[in-house]
Amino acid sequence: MVDLPRVLIVDDERPIRRFLTTLLGEHYTVLEAANGEDALRQAVTERPEVILLDLGLPDINGVEVTRRLREWTQIPIIIVSVREQESDKIAALDAGADDYLTKPFGAGELMARLRVVLRRTIQETGEPVFQVPGLSVDLNTRAVTANGEMVTLTPNEYDLLKTLVKHAGKVLTHRQLLRTVWGGSYEAETHILQVNISNLRRKIEPDPSRPIHLVTEPGVGYRLKID
Repeated sequence: MVDLPRVLIVDDERPIRRFLTTLLGEHYTVLEAANGEDALRQAVTERPEVILLDLGLPDINGVEVTRRLREWTQIPIIIVSVREQESDKIAALDAGADDYLTKPFGAGELMARLRVVLRRTIQETGEPVFQVPGLSVDLNTRAVTANGEMVTLTPNEYDLLKTLVKHAGKVLTHRQLLRTVWGGSYEAETHILQVNISNLRRKIEPDPSRPIHLVTEPGVGYRLKID
């Protein structure tokens, strides 16, 4: 019997849980939680491979659930919420969520996001080489190849790309990137980030004006695509 990946659906609305269970049941073992406390308990006891988490829970806000989970685990968390304001997305992603889907969403998009976070989990335990068509980054040798040619990066450009590679497929907020690459005192210096992103795109993208690797999540941050 095939051991299917376990997905924990955390939503206080039973019709949503039923819909997602029907949608995912063929490809995943589906677990359900109707509140934050139950979600935290099942994360410990069931060890799901991925969590689909609503923000508007009756007991604990989804952002706080994410923070508590990140104290001990890196289980991928995809926020699935009706809240579409940038501030809500940024708060969830800064707390440690991997991705954010706004309800209503397409079934195909959800399945694709699940494949991405699960693929990244596998990659994190594999070889230290990130590779997609047209781009290769060797974290051991710091060698970067784009479109078949070696690329020379500044130290900050490389550290920025390395951070994105280590979280490939995940949305990283402006604050997360600035804090990781430049330090906590630079969290508000978005201009520095924009300049370095622009320079990176000029070096690794076939067409910097239409990036296919390093994509912008408007108002939130950036994602290195793996799908």
